[in-house]
Amino acid sequence: MKIPKSYKGSEKARKQRKFRALAPVHLKHKLMSANLSKELRKKYGKRNFPLIKDDAVRIMNGQFKNQKGKILIVNMKKLKVYIEGIQRSKRDGTKVNVPIDPSNVQITELKLDDKKRLNALGRKAAK
Repeated sequence: MKIPKSYKGSEKARKQRKFRALAPVHLKHKLMSANLSKELRKKYGKRNFPLIKDDAVRIMNGQFKNQKGKILIVNMKKLKVYIEGIQRSKRDGTKVNVPIDPSNVQITELKLDDKKRLNALGRKAAK
């Protein structure tokens, strides 16, 4: 099932969940954005930026608040990120990574190996 092109947004949580679940990849990429730290905001003139593997982040809310780490996995299907060192132990004693919502993290350091990503950062500053 596809989202109609006329969809502008809804107040209904049911429709919001449906939009996030059925959104195309180019929109899901935007949903995987997180706030930049104050230093990065000043440097690049942007408020938020999409997350990728190996970005350094700080968790802002929840059980793991104020912990820092690098992103191990970006799960586009579930719209979650997994951060190195953020784990929970199961009943049998094994450790599992905890999925974190991108809205609850702040980017402290960007991975800038990709030329497309550098161009995207430079776009706003040039205007």
